[in-house]
Amino acid sequence: MLEKINSTANYIQERITKQPKVGIILGSGLGNLADDIEVTATIPYGEIPDFPVSTVAGHHGQLIFGKLNGVEVVAMKGRFHFYEGYSMDEVTFPIRVLKKLGVQYLFVSNASGGVNHDFEVGDIMFITDHINLMPNPLIGSNIDELGPRFVDMGEAYNKTLLSKAKKVARHNGIKFQTGVYAAVTGPTYETLAEYQYVKLIGADAVGMSTAPEVIVARHMGIPVFAISVISDLGVEGKIVEISHDEVIDAAATAAPKMTKIIKGLLSEL
Repeated sequence: MLEKINSTANYIQERITKQPKVGIILGSGLGNLADDIEVTATIPYGEIPDFPVSTVAGHHGQLIFGKLNGVEVVAMKGRFHFYEGYSMDEVTFPIRVLKKLGVQYLFVSNASGGVNHDFEVGDIMFITDHINLMPNPLIGSNIDELGPRFVDMGEAYNKTLLSKAKKVARHNGIKFQTGVYAAVTGPTYETLAEYQYVKLIGADAVGMSTAPEVIVARHMGIPVFAISVISDLGVEGKIVEISHDEVIDAAATAAPKMTKIIKGLLSEL
């Protein structure tokens, strides 16, 4: 894997002029943040050696380099999911490459189903912790050059970044929630019993991504900030039939608030 990471990073480095400081993963319906980047380079995933290709609607499949609020960033416009048939190594491979490119912070976004009774569709939730119900991406032989065999996940989501994000949200009058994210494989949306289960074990929202990427980022010592847009509700009495298009629409409606928060957070680094 190390050889692949180095080869892929070298390919990308030949096509960019500045080293990115922050990596941003744009989830379902949240790709419009890329419109605010002063773009210096765009590389389609299909052109990058050993990079997976996103197959999900709303995930456009590009690495976008440039400045956002004066900070050099690289945005993943589209991510990879375990349910697409990729291995966990493939799902998290881009995070390994971002670290090799010099990324010092990782910002992650997603659309998720809320199971907290206080949540409403369109709410923004800052992730304080997660419950990983997917295969752990660190299973297998450890590569010591990438990180330790056993990783402390006591602060999976950086408390300093979280505090700064709260400050930015309050300054901009943006309502936010905080909570725990449960990561499941998908691709089915949850049954009522499954919604009740993830709430019972301590989650506030549930989705099909994020935790594997965060685990790998922490393996390499990258501080993480993550944000969920509540795109549907798994709360008894509020559950309606949901489609992926509706998830994208709900996330897109909340995207301007998320953009303000991420841009403000960048200025606080």
